[in-house]
Amino acid sequence: MQEIIEKLASVREEAMSALKAAPSVDEIEKVRVKYLGKKGAVTEFLKSLGAVDPSVKPAVGKAVNEARDAISRGIDGRHSELKRAEDDLRFKAESVDVTLSGRRTVLGKRHPLNRVMEEVLGVFTRMGFAVREGPEIETEYYNFEALNIPKLHPARDMQDTFYVKDDLLLRTHTSPVQIRVMESMRPPLRVVAPGKVYRRDADVTHSPMFHQVEGFMVDEHITFADLKGVLTVFCRAMFGAETKVRFRPSFFPFTEPSAEVDISCVICSGKGCRVCKSTGWLEILGSGMIHPEVFRHVKYDSEKYSGFAFGMGIERIAMLKYGVNDIRLFFENDVRFLEQF
Repeated sequence: MQEIIEKLASVREEAMSALKAAPSVDEIEKVRVKYLGKKGAVTEFLKSLGAVDPSVKPAVGKAVNEARDAISRGIDGRHSELKRAEDDLRFKAESVDVTLSGRRTVLGKRHPLNRVMEEVLGVFTRMGFAVREGPEIETEYYNFEALNIPKLHPARDMQDTFYVKDDLLLRTHTSPVQIRVMESMRPPLRVVAPGKVYRRDADVTHSPMFHQVEGFMVDEHITFADLKGVLTVFCRAMFGAETKVRFRPSFFPFTEPSAEVDISCVICSGKGCRVCKSTGWLEILGSGMIHPEVFRHVKYDSEKYSGFAFGMGIERIAMLKYGVNDIRLFFENDVRFLEQF
């Protein structure tokens, strides 16, 4: 019996030394198979218990079990030790230096076109104008005929219209809102109509979709002087009190007389530069007195009522206000551009 116990002690010591030297989980598994596997050294002792003298069998069995349990505990302990070491290495590799600067969170900003649209509407609402909107898909009647642009009129060729089908189209301006409002209401009227409009045009200063604000005032005894007063107040509110404003004769089918409105160049203050082509002036919007033919379509008495109308592109205003030289920047959603506002 003593010889068996000594051999067990030797196997146990050998197994514990092998576990201590095992550099990896794979090596620990090899030690387990060598000593506790089906053909392992300790397992062989268990198999040989049948040939041991019955009087010492309990003592030998106890010694074999103790050796097996000790090796099992050693395997578990060494396995945990290696696992902790591996975790420590992994955590060290994945550790975060809390003294480093954090990643900057990119915050959204209000889009410059929204800012300008709100500012434009704010100027007119403070002057007593109401805000009205209309459909973006319009009929030819509201988009053209009611605005004194009959079929075959050359102005239709200039619009480059997107037709949906037959009589339906994507509106080319917000002026149809003027007709819809005048059909449903009687003077006096002071209205601005913001919204998206569509034309077949695309380059650094034009977009197939852009934003426009149409405005009009109708009442008895409205004159061109009222038009000049309202638009002069608007231009100076948007671009500064020192801004100079001029009106140039022009032509629009739905107004007569018609005028383009220019402001002194926002870049050179009217001295002349590349932006204003050395003229000192920048075109900003179109305007005029509402044509009697437009009043006829909405059943207004042009002998009793008069009015003026104007229209402007919000992108144009924003480009002048912020010094943007490419309209496409407004629609590219580049955070580097948008965060400047």
